[in-house]
Amino acid sequence: MSSKANKKQHKAIRGGISACLARFGDLSSLEQHGFARNRMWSLDRDPSPLPPLDNQSSVDLILKSTEVDLKTPCSFEFRLRISLNAGKLILIPRVRNTANKAFSFSFTLCNYLSVSDISEVRIEGLETLDYFDNLLNRSRFTEQADALTFDGEMDRVYLHSPTKIAIIDHEKKRTFVLQKKGMPDAVVWNPWGKKAKAIPDLGDDDYKIMMCVNSAAIDTPILLKPSEEWMGYQELSTVSSSYCSGQLDPRKVLYGFH
Repeated sequence: MSSKANKKQHKAIRGGISACLARFGDLSSLEQHGFARNRMWSLDRDPSPLPPLDNQSSVDLILKSTEVDLKTPCSFEFRLRISLNAGKLILIPRVRNTANKAFSFSFTLCNYLSVSDISEVRIEGLETLDYFDNLLNRSRFTEQADALTFDGEMDRVYLHSPTKIAIIDHEKKRTFVLQKKGMPDAVVWNPWGKKAKAIPDLGDDDYKIMMCVNSAAIDTPILLKPSEEWMGYQELSTVSSSYCSGQLDPRKVLYGFH
């Protein structure tokens, strides 16, 4: 959570996990990172067809389109199941088209992760992938490094990323494991010092102890015909160990223990 997070109603909170739903191509009225994270949600009393969860604490939320969205037109139901169990946080987003014509959208789960020192963090699982660099006018490159590390501002969209990504925090001897389905892209972001000072709701030094690794569907928009539903899945878990301690091989996290 940002030390300067704005907790006023109808404003997104910089921290936690933001669900960013954006109408694809609607740049004229598009709020930054989409509109869903700035809206008030309701409890979903009928989350079918998802079954009830045993041995997990969960909540089902729903966001329905408003008159503002209908002007696009864009009539939808956005459902989100949030579940907690031992060592895992699971989010299942679903978007249903309730209009009489097709529409497309992009989607991101923006994960603000707390780290000990951004310069001591590495990301495994994105090597050899193509990515768009938003700091260079979305120029396309191929990742050459064996692991992603930070020594300055970063804002990249990695394309066709794997279903499992490891974020290794050497100092905390902790690894975040991000698993995802239905969201083929991965966004990596850290503003670094200069830009952090220019962001009103981010503390000047917050960039040193945070990073974003996001599950996303950005490069190819999601197209829904009338009555169709899209579903994604994200699971965040931790491993109480560290690659630098020699106790954990990150490739075993990515590809499984044998």
